[in-house]
Amino acid sequence: MNHPFKHVTRLFAASALAGLFAFAAHADELKEIRIAVPDLSAGTQHSGGGIVDVLRNQQVFEKAFAEQGIKIQWSFFKGAGPVINEAFANGQVDLAYLGDLAAIIGKSNGLDTRLLSATARGVKQYLGVVPGSGIKTLQDLKGKRVAIFRGTATQLSFDAALASQGLSEKDVKVINLDFNAAVAALAAKQIDASWGSSGLTALQARGLAELPLNTKDLGGAGSVQAVLVGTGKFVDAHPDVVAKLLKAQQQAVDWLTQDSNKDAYVQLVSGLASYPPVILTQDLKDQKLSEVFPSTLDPVFLGKLQDAVDLAAQQKLIRKPFKVNDWVAPGLAAAGL
Repeated sequence: MNHPFKHVTRLFAASALAGLFAFAAHADELKEIRIAVPDLSAGTQHSGGGIVDVLRNQQVFEKAFAEQGIKIQWSFFKGAGPVINEAFANGQVDLAYLGDLAAIIGKSNGLDTRLLSATARGVKQYLGVVPGSGIKTLQDLKGKRVAIFRGTATQLSFDAALASQGLSEKDVKVINLDFNAAVAALAAKQIDASWGSSGLTALQARGLAELPLNTKDLGGAGSVQAVLVGTGKFVDAHPDVVAKLLKAQQQAVDWLTQDSNKDAYVQLVSGLASYPPVILTQDLKDQKLSEVFPSTLDPVFLGKLQDAVDLAAQQKLIRKPFKVNDWVAPGLAAAGL
């Protein structure tokens, strides 16, 4: 016997199910990519330095995703890596440009992140000291008050530099200060020394600090690597978006790794960060941009990251070491990138 009501019911159910799937697909449609960056600026504008400033200046991601209607949300954090890891844990960001230690701490502490790209390598760090202090070497720091920003690449850099000279944090009195606070404290002679990036050269130029050494003087011990990482949830849910984003990023990398663009890069970052151009000019005088900013996750870069993981575990900055090769996003590993 034919039952028209049952037929209508099946049609309605099928239609409702199709509508439900359509709604689910629409709900899952990506509207925004949320990117976190440590804010290195000393002024009112935001600066992440390196590839971040080039990407934002050239609107690379915004142009790449304009047709899809996907917005790019850049969030800059003065609290740097530690605060960005909290944002990851709270589901507030999808991607982050980070120095090595912060990214390593997040992964070690259970954040499901994937390594997507190198963003800088061999970045110099400096020892800044009070003028006339007599501090010339790392050995001279024994018992001194030294400012570092804990939980950031600066801390791992300092530990690596100390280890190269047979020292550790236990040999000094570490004061935990963010980048700008450390510079201010050194200028006011509230501390004996600070370990940090090229911003310390601004104090040197004003006669408020001496820079007796940097990581290049230590054979590269303590140089910083930087990375782009994404949440596992985002990378797994949007592989095509991640692939497109990395392809777009390469446009900025190609510009940044042309040494002929060094002066333009110095002017760009200095303007955004409110630093005198001489700071970056001095910092990069003996380095080529083509050596600092390649994005490939090549064996040498991954090897340095593994060294960083091992050192972080040795210095008890993390509890659980891990294999960096397992951190690389599967699609990138399969493609040999």
